[in-house]
Amino acid sequence: MSAASASSGAGHDEVFDEHHWRSLGVDNVKLAFWTFLGSDCFFFASLIGTYMYYRGQSLVGPYPLDVFSVEVTSISTFVLLMSSFTMALAVLFSKTNRRGATVAMLLATAAMGATFVAFQMYEFAHFFHEGLTLQGNLFGSTFYTLTGFHGTHVALGVLWLLASTFWYVKGWIRGDEGIAIEVAGLYWHFVDIVWIVIFTVVYLMEFVR
Repeated sequence: MSAASASSGAGHDEVFDEHHWRSLGVDNVKLAFWTFLGSDCFFFASLIGTYMYYRGQSLVGPYPLDVFSVEVTSISTFVLLMSSFTMALAVLFSKTNRRGATVAMLLATAAMGATFVAFQMYEFAHFFHEGLTLQGNLFGSTFYTLTGFHGTHVALGVLWLLASTFWYVKGWIRGDEGIAIEVAGLYWHFVDIVWIVIFTVVYLMEFVR
């Protein structure tokens, strides 16, 4: 094979690889994750739709206004929303290779996520003490299923952030070259946005009826 042919072949392989990995102009990992988030949107939409469909149809109590403390939930919501800000900073700092700041923002995000989960566990314990159980009425079944799955998503996100922090400190991932932290940020922003919807339709709407 001539040098020209080899050069041509190498150029073809390079173009093929570029086309294979960025055929839509987006990194395939990020594209795959957007697809996952899209499927998760349908999952939460079905849970929220089910909650809305059965809303107000419980024949026995306790009812939402019997157990809800919108002040407490507002605090945990504020904490979770603030964690989106620190997550955005973590992605920004990682892309500019500011390692110390990246680690600090990742840990701050994980801490706020853990705080949100702790608030939710406290809330569930309080509701259970007030007589709201998963099998007690339609409100309990749909409420615990919806908010429980979201809380699980947040808890998994916290573990992901802690793992990402460890990998980043070890040098196994680099924010300025890869998208690992950016993908974690996409997931975190997703669970925050879903909670805004849940907080609105589950909590706030009960106080404006």
